[in-house]
Amino acid sequence: RKFPHVPGIDAAGVVVESSSPDFPVGTEVIATGHELGVERWGGWAEYVRVPAAWLVKRPAGLTLEESMMLGTAGFTAAQSVQALIHAGITPDRGPVVVTGATGGVGSLALRILAQLGYEVTAVSGKKDRVDWLKQIGARAVIDRETFLATPNRPLLAATWAGGVDTVGGTVLATLLKSVQHRGCVSACGVVGGADLPLTVFPFILRGVTLAGIDSAWCPDENRPEIWNKLATEWKPKHLIAGRTVITLDEAGAAVDTILKGGITGRTVIRI
Repeated sequence: RKFPHVPGIDAAGVVVESSSPDFPVGTEVIATGHELGVERWGGWAEYVRVPAAWLVKRPAGLTLEESMMLGTAGFTAAQSVQALIHAGITPDRGPVVVTGATGGVGSLALRILAQLGYEVTAVSGKKDRVDWLKQIGARAVIDRETFLATPNRPLLAATWAGGVDTVGGTVLATLLKSVQHRGCVSACGVVGGADLPLTVFPFILRGVTLAGIDSAWCPDENRPEIWNKLATEWKPKHLIAGRTVITLDEAGAAVDTILKGGITGRTVIRI
């Protein structure tokens, strides 16, 4: 919103100067959220100065590079999965859906859910990524246009135990209409639109829960728990294999490719 600006909503590195006893010099730390790289200068830099409250110590089960391969996308995906679990959506409740499944949040949510034993259906508009989605854990893949090709009714067939929506708009509305009784959908995206063309029927007739995920302002006391899960039982398998490493000088070209929808998986900037 103001220029000059330094982007980068994630950062991980080693503390070189500190006035906090919680993070002495030499501590390896992770910083996400708090409008880092949005309202405030971000992580695409050799040095980043942030309040100690924004930091989390690197969990033993993650390297600094792995933590950035997860980053805000992984943190958001983990919160989305956590919301389903807190709502009582266990693998034995039935199939779950992940929308925008080739994106950063969607693909990581898919991988985490699959590892936890859920039967996951991926929804994506990228027809050339079907095989890849199945490789990372999807039992089935539905094309986005097919997913949206439903009757214009306030409720649809109760198909899904729950879901993670990274898209918003009509995709989120269609998902909510087709969730089973007492199901839950965690929502974290708006690329498909901010409007929600929906009646209250999914909520008052089926008791569906819509759980909003706000990664930027997740309470600081909750962050270490989520990162520890990502470093242990929720850590996606073969994480290194799904990443591309670039230099800071290459970041501009990578952003152009992202905006054109040309990147799948995670890209890490190594300073």
